[in-house]
Amino acid sequence: MKIFKYKADRVPVILFVALFALDLLVFYFANQPWMVIAWLFIGIFPKTCVCAFGHHHQHLNTFHQPIVNRLYEIIIAFETGITSQAWFLHHVVGHHKNYLDQTKDESRWMREDGTTMGEVEYSVSVAVTGYPRAAGVGFRFPKHMRIFLSMILVQIVLLTGLFYYNWFNALFVFLLPMVISLYITAWHTYYHHAGIHSDDDFSASYNCMHRWYNILTGNLGYHTAHHSMGGMHWSELPKYHEEIKDKIPQELFRKPWFPYRWIPESW
Repeated sequence: MKIFKYKADRVPVILFVALFALDLLVFYFANQPWMVIAWLFIGIFPKTCVCAFGHHHQHLNTFHQPIVNRLYEIIIAFETGITSQAWFLHHVVGHHKNYLDQTKDESRWMREDGTTMGEVEYSVSVAVTGYPRAAGVGFRFPKHMRIFLSMILVQIVLLTGLFYYNWFNALFVFLLPMVISLYITAWHTYYHHAGIHSDDDFSASYNCMHRWYNILTGNLGYHTAHHSMGGMHWSELPKYHEEIKDKIPQELFRKPWFPYRWIPESW
């Protein structure tokens, strides 16, 4: 019986499950406050990388079996703060449909007066409104809305149990990283579209060809390709990008943002 839809997902899934296992080890065995606080800072960057692959997963589910997808989404939610179907509702059938219209975009970067939000303003706005906007989209997709609400309930029950067992470790190993990862994810999406006024899919996204940025985000730098073919698996985006790159204005290719710009491509 096949479990994975694409072989390329095997390594990321193994790494993310291993990261969650480390979370559990720290939660259950760390008996000094400095240990769990240190793990918060050590683990936050890889958890933001999980966000990118969680996004890919809800564009195109990783596994053939729905129950395995739901279990995987529980792990992703604990690492990123983004629960099952939240990406699908807010992003896949929300942002991807409306990103050319800033009056409707669920991740809109434009203020009502037509000016562009700053990074912090945008990040706070998207992080705070993410779940309400996802729920708003969900009324048009009742099947996904039911999964969205039921899985939020499952996540709350599990998190409550962790807090009951050890509130301090639960706070620093799970809840705070979930909140921080959600904010950082919103912040990074600012660099994908902010400031671009266009009604054309090929000139409405910034692209980043930095090798390590794309390794660590599952080719999210091929963003025009991603928006042009939202259902395409992340491993196939570079090939498709080669087919369409001549249609993308050169000014929409940019260097990676923090912290990826610190990583030499030669590594």
